[in-house]
Amino acid sequence: MLARKSIIPEEYVLARIAAENLRKPRIRDWPRKARFIAKNGACNLAHKNIREQGRFLQDIFTTLVDLKWRHTLVIFTMSFLCSWLLFAMMWWLVAFAHGDMDPSTENATNSTKWTPCVTCVRSFTSAFLFSIEVQVTIGFGGRMMTEECPLAITVLILQNIVGLIINAVMLGCIFMKTAQAHRRAETLIFSRQAVIAVRNGKLCFMFRVGDLRKSMIISASVRIQVVRKTTTPEGEVIPIHQVDIPVDNPIESNNIFLVAPLIICHVIDKRSPLYDISANDLALQDLELIVILEGVVETTGITTQARTSYVAEEILWGHRFVPIVTEEEGVYAVDYSKFGNTVKVAAPRCSARELDEKPSILIQTLQKSELSHQNSLRKRNSMRRTNSIRRSNSMRRTNSSLMVPKVQFITPEGSQSASET
Repeated sequence: MLARKSIIPEEYVLARIAAENLRKPRIRDWPRKARFIAKNGACNLAHKNIREQGRFLQDIFTTLVDLKWRHTLVIFTMSFLCSWLLFAMMWWLVAFAHGDMDPSTENATNSTKWTPCVTCVRSFTSAFLFSIEVQVTIGFGGRMMTEECPLAITVLILQNIVGLIINAVMLGCIFMKTAQAHRRAETLIFSRQAVIAVRNGKLCFMFRVGDLRKSMIISASVRIQVVRKTTTPEGEVIPIHQVDIPVDNPIESNNIFLVAPLIICHVIDKRSPLYDISANDLALQDLELIVILEGVVETTGITTQARTSYVAEEILWGHRFVPIVTEEEGVYAVDYSKFGNTVKVAAPRCSARELDEKPSILIQTLQKSELSHQNSLRKRNSMRRTNSIRRSNSMRRTNSSLMVPKVQFITPEGSQSASET
């Protein structure tokens, strides 16, 4: 709060505000670019101005499956309630047309002269209860059909057919929502960050993928696409330009055996869109690498797909994933707490093109890393020696301080005796 003019002069207040502004530099946060695929695999795309809304009603079953759970439950409940109310009205009209609602026929019901269409249906409430009993096949014995009205028999057949259709559609919709393929993809995890490091003498783009369930994904395959905004020589702007990049897989079928977490590798060569990108240029690139994992669920046989993406800020240059699979008592154990952990390694900062043109860069980088590693080992050894010398000196000082001096005892006869404790 600014001080009052009567207490603090205005010149002093302005100078203090200026000094505070100089002490705290202003950092401008640039708006983050929207990504096409979120980290959880959801497509970050909004459909607007769709005029042909009737196309969704032509495929009503898929529309019901794609709805949210709260909307599906509301439709599930309302479909049964509306059908019960509709046929309750029809049963009430049948009883009213036949005269079952007339109070004069109430006493004649027990005699052989009068037979109603439906027994014990004399109000809309009783007609509604009879409609529920017919559609869900719950018979309590109080209300029942007779042979008096052919129209009532027709209504009974029609309600049974409509009820079976509603049961088949709604129960199938609920089953498909609970057994959707993307539910299985929730247990397929990707590393939060990707890395670029040297493997087999080549710069490689790598990320880790794993499956949390013991039931496997059969015929699993991984695809990588680079999405970026490009401009053609004719001046046409393509906002979503997709380019497939190959995955380094020694298996010819391009399938992976996802029994344990694997590191998927893409060799940055001439076919790769990352061929001309160096470590300094990576942060300035407007690109997104989309990873798609497809396979068949072993337990249900449904094809599932898991997706994620990596932008330039999520790619670590000169890092490598730490190993997480160890052998313990004859069993391979996976430590998922280290699933996304990386360690810094030696890697050239140049692009893959420069590395192919000058292979000596990789040799120089490895030599520098080896020298730095040796220097660090020497420093550690010297520090250990220094610490050990200091500890030995401190121990000697402590022992010398703990030594007890000699004490002389004088006997009554005047003789002296020395003892050491």
